[in-house]
Amino acid sequence: MRFRSAILLVALFAAITPALSNAQSSDASQGASRRGVLALLPSDSVTEHQLTIGDKTIAYTATAGTLDLFGQDGVQTGSIFYTAYVKKDGGPDRPLTFAFNGGPGAASAFLHLGLVGPRILDFGPKGDDGANARLVDNPQSWLDFTDLVLIDPIGTGWSRTAKADDASKYYSVNSDAESVAKAIALYVAHNNRSASPKYLLGESYGGFRAAKVAGALKDSQGIIVSGAIMLSPLLEGQLMFNADQFALGAALELPSLAAAEMDRRNAFDDAKQREAERFALGDYLTTLAGAPPSGETAKAFYAKVAGMTGIPQDVVEKNRGFLGNAYRKTTDGQDDRVASPYDAAFTTPDPYPESAYERGDDAILDGFTRAYGGAFADYARNELGFKTEMTYSLLDSDVNRQWEWGGRGGGSRLQASVTDDMREMLASNPAFHLLIAHGYSDLVTPYGVSRYVIDHLPPALVDGRVALNVYRGGHMFYTRAEQRAAFTADAKAFYGVRPPTSPAD
Repeated sequence: MRFRSAILLVALFAAITPALSNAQSSDASQGASRRGVLALLPSDSVTEHQLTIGDKTIAYTATAGTLDLFGQDGVQTGSIFYTAYVKKDGGPDRPLTFAFNGGPGAASAFLHLGLVGPRILDFGPKGDDGANARLVDNPQSWLDFTDLVLIDPIGTGWSRTAKADDASKYYSVNSDAESVAKAIALYVAHNNRSASPKYLLGESYGGFRAAKVAGALKDSQGIIVSGAIMLSPLLEGQLMFNADQFALGAALELPSLAAAEMDRRNAFDDAKQREAERFALGDYLTTLAGAPPSGETAKAFYAKVAGMTGIPQDVVEKNRGFLGNAYRKTTDGQDDRVASPYDAAFTTPDPYPESAYERGDDAILDGFTRAYGGAFADYARNELGFKTEMTYSLLDSDVNRQWEWGGRGGGSRLQASVTDDMREMLASNPAFHLLIAHGYSDLVTPYGVSRYVIDHLPPALVDGRVALNVYRGGHMFYTRAEQRAAFTADAKAFYGVRPPTSPAD
């Protein structure tokens, strides 16, 4: 009997050894896929929260985690970090919005803690104190009307490739769009959200990305989006990046300079802004497009441009009306201050007053808004439970420098364009609606460019489906609490039954 029992034990051990071996092999394989920097990424963290908006309390689940990307050989190539906020008992058909920033090279913390998330970074009473910024509940969180998934593309936030040398493979218009589309498809599949109306929200280059991702989702993943919101978007590079050389680009930029001048004097006036827009595409455009004016005609023209923009008349005349970056150090003749292209109404002390050209960091992009990075890393660790020793990359200039603009949009940022993408999405998808939002005094992506693009789309595609809304402020106008509230109200209407409408001219 003992002999037979021994045989049974040996047989049992032999039977379970392969299973143990396979399990160990699987664990080893999974560990191997997370070698290098990816080994610093923890498991997904799921936490429960509540948020009060108005007179209602929203219970929601927050997930901070990663979506893994694999090559054709089944080997992991990278991980994309995301944060999802889902309302409890919201139902599988509740709207679902995927949001990302731009750069290229920017993480989603800007939109996350600046606009849509349940927590927001308060920069103090003047809205520019990054050193003492603090997280507070967001009374205008978009969680009120849509579930949210904020995505950090490869090279931003905590999204990385398995091999450092492979990161540049994602730094192009098309590969970036495909990887973000893949991440969206993975989230939809993992969370059974195929029935949800899907929306895209992108800021700056993220607006450009939204158009490309919408196409990639349709073509590669079989997912049709219901709409997109482009915030301060890049739409046409040739109209944006040559404003100091070509008449049309300069004319589309001029209204933003006029708005900034009025904002600096706390004298913004809608009627005067409309007048500036008419002048820009009228006498200003035709004068710049022709031979330089002379005599009294020249004096009157340059005086009008100077009065409208706050740039000294001699500077306007020296530049023949092409203002380019002239406003940066000459606005209102304040030699000791410098303006930011991200909001030309925002001026700070000039660190190099002896220089004829602006130097140093931008007061907005490199100033107080950098606090979004540290604030999000702390928030993710202490409130969302995502604890990693990896550095959170808010804005990576190396990604921007390495970016390849080739493909359908052209070979450089000057040829970057999503006009065709917008036309085809509107034509092929009757459910698709588009809301474009800008700040008046943004000189990085002037609202005049988007208006020009919309005005030149086929009317049959635009009517009732495309809107341009403009708000006080600059590229990140949502850092102004009252403008954030106004934009959120417009976005809420966009998600409703009613189509978006443009403000009356």
